Amino acid sequence: MATVHDVAAYILKAKGRMTAMKLQKLVYYCQAWSLVWDERPLFQARIEAWALGPVVPTLYSIHRGQFQVSEWPEGDASRLTKQERETVDAVCEFYGKRSAQWLSDLSHKEKPWKTARRGVPDGDRGAVVISLESMSDYYSGLLLKRRRR
Repeated sequence: MATVHDVAAYILKAKGRMTAMKLQKLVYYCQAWSLVWDERPLFQARIEAWALGPVVPTLYSIHRGQFQVSEWPEGDASRLTKQERETVDAVCEFYGKRSAQWLSDLSHKEKPWKTARRGVPDGDRGAVVISLESMSDYYSGLLLKRRRR
């Protein structure tokens, strides 16, 4: 299994320099869609529902204070399996075209973040985990809706 650092390294290698916030959101969506398409987590690191959307604290502790990041030396992009690369590539193809703010706004409309933030005052950082189960349930539902059309 890849680590969250490997996933971050792969995304940056594939997409190039981006804001730290965008990297956080892409990592989140990679985890979400891995749960749906591959039926397993892409990595083990926890994702929390912070005020600006989903955040992996493990990544944040490294990029804290940086607006943009261009590489992730803590990870090794080559550690991803073929299936993991395909998942990350598909997520980056769809979500990677969007701005960090667009991705943050999208995550705020979606049930996993909203549920985890329930009871947390607006603007508070919060530290509530977004559960893998809530992510799997919600994004699986999106896939089913799309197939029914």
